[in-house]
Amino acid sequence: MADPLFGIHGKALELRSQRLSLIASNIANAATPNYKARDIDFQKALSDATGGLSAGQAADRNLGYRVPLETSLDGNTVELSTEQNQFAENALHYKATLSFLEGRVGTVMQALKGE
Repeated sequence: MADPLFGIHGKALELRSQRLSLIASNIANAATPNYKARDIDFQKALSDATGGLSAGQAADRNLGYRVPLETSLDGNTVELSTEQNQFAENALHYKATLSFLEGRVGTVMQALKGE
């Protein structure tokens, strides 16, 4: 069920934040032997979050391992270019969602002030 004031954007912001942390962890472990890159299926997680699960539960439920395009000799599945692209794309979506929410809060504040 979507929030009447913010719609799905509050849940989306939480999930985007969790996904940014996860991708940052992948990037930080790019040289760690046998580290397996993980990611959240954002669309499925958002669907679960708007269906009644908390953002954390939805993220955990839709967490998976990234399949690398090329195998690494040390067993690490992090492909730095892929992770950097995913991070940049997710950060852009995070900022857009945050901007929408800031605008919504600004509108509510103006209404409360009677402007």
